[in-house]
Amino acid sequence: MAIKVTRKDQNEANENIIRRFNRKVLQSGVMAEAKESMRFSKPISKRERRNKAILRDKRKAEKAERMKLGLK
Repeated sequence: MAIKVTRKDQNEANENIIRRFNRKVLQSGVMAEAKESMRFSKPISKRERRNKAILRDKRKAEKAERMKLGLK
């Protein structure tokens, strides 16, 4: 989807062109679609979620152990 904005005349200010372009982008819904596709993430399977939780707990325990020993 291409959005064209042309100068009305040579003396038109750049700010006006940018404002018209921004308005056309908002009205076309291109930005809304782009943001929506950025937020989409594939659902994680139950097994993968469980494995990630186990790994997270293991790392948390290792970090707590290092803190007890005075290591970073």
